[in-house]
Amino acid sequence: MNPVVISVCLMLALSLFRVNVVIALTLSAITGGLLAHLSLDQTISAFQSGLGNGAEIALSYALLGAFAVALAQTGITDVLSNAVIKRVHGQTNQKASSILKYVILSTLLVLAVFSQNVIPVHIAFIPIIIPPLLSALNKMNLDRRMIACVLTFGLVTPYMTLPIGFGGIFLNDILLPALVNNGLTTATASQIPAAMVIPACGMIFGLLVSVFITYRKPRHYKDVEPTQDEQQQTGIDKKAVVIALFSIVATLSAQLYSGSMIVGALVGFIILSFGKPFQTSQDSFTRGVQMMAMIGFIMISANGFASVMKATGGVETLVHFLQTSMSGHQGLAALMMLVVGLLITMGIGSSFSTIPIIATIYVPLALSFGFSPAATIALVGTAAALGDAGSPASDSTLGPTSGLNADGQHDHIKDSVIPTFLHYNLPLIAFGWIAAMVL
Repeated sequence: MNPVVISVCLMLALSLFRVNVVIALTLSAITGGLLAHLSLDQTISAFQSGLGNGAEIALSYALLGAFAVALAQTGITDVLSNAVIKRVHGQTNQKASSILKYVILSTLLVLAVFSQNVIPVHIAFIPIIIPPLLSALNKMNLDRRMIACVLTFGLVTPYMTLPIGFGGIFLNDILLPALVNNGLTTATASQIPAAMVIPACGMIFGLLVSVFITYRKPRHYKDVEPTQDEQQQTGIDKKAVVIALFSIVATLSAQLYSGSMIVGALVGFIILSFGKPFQTSQDSFTRGVQMMAMIGFIMISANGFASVMKATGGVETLVHFLQTSMSGHQGLAALMMLVVGLLITMGIGSSFSTIPIIATIYVPLALSFGFSPAATIALVGTAAALGDAGSPASDSTLGPTSGLNADGQHDHIKDSVIPTFLHYNLPLIAFGWIAAMVL
């Protein structure tokens, strides 16, 4: 049996059984190395040699987490929450209420998009903004499954197409090097966003279906009394809000100027730190690093896993086997790559961590089937993004649940995972396949 196939299947099985992803990746890498008749020392050496490739990304995530926590503590999000609550409770007209519904959905969508590209706070804004809005959303009878789809769209689609913020990490820091290192040496940073446009259209299709068809009907929720923490209302510090806005502009400017998320997040955190006591700044940094540390460790481990898979020689064997068995069936090969990418990402829970694993196999395979560079980019990028929206372990589903289930009326699997899987992963397979065929 091919050691790469066995390793990926073992990693997926362990992840589905809720084994920590870092442990699953490490065990699967060691198993693959031993099955390929590498010694334990050789396997560990190969694993360790790949770890450094994820260090820069892990540091970026740690600093972004610190910036997100510090930004949330300024109270800038309270301004939006308070404004929405006042408008909802003041509405009596049915038409005005319908308009407000789409204003709220649009606002949440913009915030989710901005959290990935403009104000890189990731999912930290969701448990801050959503819980205070639940009573207002209940009054409007909005289906929370629709809101979960809106938030997940904003968390996933931007990094697929926009090379800023987390999109810069996904497209330029992870996807591009993975493509180049595995054989697509002609790939450039400017080609990648264009190749991902068609797959992103699948996300747009799913969003429109969820909002205007699947979950457009009213859904009733009980009014649950807020917790003691939610009842505590603190005044908004205008000076802190101004500092927060300035830090956002400075973070984006520093990132665009330097081309580094590390520099951008560091600049934003330092600016916010000037407005806090030293001890508070230390606490923000610690909490932020803790929030993002697991993602960083997963990425580091995934690079080690990919390094072992290369050392086994199983990649070349697998590519030769698939090329022979699917000879002349380019469309079938594209479909199989997308489906396997879905399964891997569903198990890992992170499209960012999936790329180092699948690029090792997919780039040589796509090139052997005669796919163009643009089609190869679309296949690898889509295969990685697949499953992120519908994985129980993904931030893209855990984030919306953390806010929408504040009153215990939003089930993670039934109300976040399944709706996002149906509305995003299935269209992504279709549109990703189209991209591979036409590019």
